[in-house]
Amino acid sequence: MRIAILTDAWFPQVNGVVRTLNKTIELLQADGHEVLCINPQQFRTFPMPTYPDIRVAILPGRGVRRMLDDFRPDAVHLATEGAIGWAGRRWCLRRKQPYTTAYHTRFPEYVRLRAPVPLSLSYAFMRRFHGKAIRTMVATQSMQDSLQRWGFRNLVRWSRGVDLARFSPAHGDVYGLPRPVMLHLGRVAPEKNIEAFLALDLPGSKVVIGDGPARAELEKRHPDAHFLGYRENGDLARHLAAADVLVFPSRTDTFGLVMLEAMASGVPVAAYPVEGPLDVIENGVNGCMHEDLATAVSQALQASREACRHHAEKYSWEACTRQFLENLQPVSESSGQMRENIAG
Repeated sequence: MRIAILTDAWFPQVNGVVRTLNKTIELLQADGHEVLCINPQQFRTFPMPTYPDIRVAILPGRGVRRMLDDFRPDAVHLATEGAIGWAGRRWCLRRKQPYTTAYHTRFPEYVRLRAPVPLSLSYAFMRRFHGKAIRTMVATQSMQDSLQRWGFRNLVRWSRGVDLARFSPAHGDVYGLPRPVMLHLGRVAPEKNIEAFLALDLPGSKVVIGDGPARAELEKRHPDAHFLGYRENGDLARHLAAADVLVFPSRTDTFGLVMLEAMASGVPVAAYPVEGPLDVIENGVNGCMHEDLATAVSQALQASREACRHHAEKYSWEACTRQFLENLQPVSESSGQMRENIAG
């Protein structure tokens, strides 16, 4: 099958969206599918204001049309709501090509953190992007319920996976810091609500792995915390496995892939009881959710590392990719007939 995936989020960004798409493409190709990934690396770009690590494609419409015309896809998936995603949407609508979308990022809430834009306006923008898709994929049931309340239709599930070989329990201390080591791992940006973690008054050491536009200011305000910047591959896995608890203070993530990576490493997770954590954390088993984040951390530290690993083993990228393929089944809106059966 010829599958076109269009995304505004791509390398060198390091986040859950990019990891999910990259792994999905890898497994689709291994299964014999031909995949075209249209991403910002194929266009002239400019740095996103306030977020220079993210590159935005400049007027990608002509290039998107050319690549899709040449590729002649059986299925089109629009992964993001940026310039490339909108260009792909226009191509599909003009050619009456059915397409799917995915809701990876709570864009309205992110905008609200930076500007006084009403959520109702931002969600109207998002509904327009996703509204004509034959399916919009979401990672969790709680996120699906939330979007339905905002008027989204044709929602289906597309879960996530974790690399159980890369992320695994390990012994050894790579930190040399007072215990417990409380770790935040991910993009250092306002929407991640890291301030709530760093402001906690708890014994032990607070560690932040990752980088982003909020790092300099947070380092100034919290000199007692340890900011380690990016860690990659085996070094990242060792640091994650050596932590005592992963603190996930975000209230806006749609999933939070890092939670599964922590559990696969035998590390429990402390979080607020919001979309994302609600679907992967079982209080007292693999972590704790509580509106008092300090309580969540203290109780998560009591969880069994073996139980964390066991929970993560329920998620695989292979199952995730099969689910993605099932959601892709292209149905022609003009004829109402199935164009190709790819469920198998």
